[in-house]
Amino acid sequence: MNLISNIWNHPKTSAAGLLIAVVSVAGVLSQQGITLGDAGRGTVVTLMGALASALLGLLAKDPGEATIGQANRSASGQAKLGAWALIALLLPVPFLGGCTERTFAQNIVDWTPALQSAVASVDSAGALIAPEDAPVFAAATAGFDAASNLMTVQAKAYLANPSANTLAQLQNQIVTFQQQVNAALLQSARIMNPASQQHALATIEAVGTVVSAILALVQSVSSKSALTQMAARATIKMAAVRPYLNGEQAEKIVAGHYGEPVAVARMQVERVERSEALAGF
Repeated sequence: MNLISNIWNHPKTSAAGLLIAVVSVAGVLSQQGITLGDAGRGTVVTLMGALASALLGLLAKDPGEATIGQANRSASGQAKLGAWALIALLLPVPFLGGCTERTFAQNIVDWTPALQSAVASVDSAGALIAPEDAPVFAAATAGFDAASNLMTVQAKAYLANPSANTLAQLQNQIVTFQQQVNAALLQSARIMNPASQQHALATIEAVGTVVSAILALVQSVSSKSALTQMAARATIKMAAVRPYLNGEQAEKIVAGHYGEPVAVARMQVERVERSEALAGF
């Protein structure tokens, strides 16, 4: 009876909780490739998630009670509801599947300036690495410029023509780049000078954060069979490099890119890491 009583006494909070659950479940089902059928150019699962997100937005903006006293009593609850609605609305934005291929292609292209900037930072980092460690760092990151340029070209090609062929090229390149980053992290971890090692890992991780974001977007528009093939080519798994990563840096990069709170970016980063681990990366 307490459950029914709580629902009756707190309808808005209960409705918000239900909608948040729908958004969360829809995200998990999408990551697992479960669609429940097609709906327009998306799927039933992602349509459910989008509708739940939209209703959360409306619920969070629901006007307060008529009297000042009632409004004051409900202010705290409304603030919490708004915060949870914001989190639920923001979480699917960069990573939830089911939108059109062109939407995801644009999201990928939007990440390319950050990618090029991160690679440029790697290029200039050599001057801050101890002379005896510089050759190791240079060798570890030697292919970043070419990989970044090719990634940018292929992302724009996919945006212009989101076909199976351009998607396959994008899939191959993002896995290749991800493996280059993972290999670079492992090589740089062998640098003996602590200051040099810290700087090398930080600059490489900045590139890796963008690559992971793009990989997550590519995953969202890839079939199960394509994901299996991509994961099979990823011989250096994320688990091998995770001890050398600084989660706070990744969160700040994602938060800055999407203009959102770090707390929301933290959940997005964790969600991407889980998704990539489940996919076999």
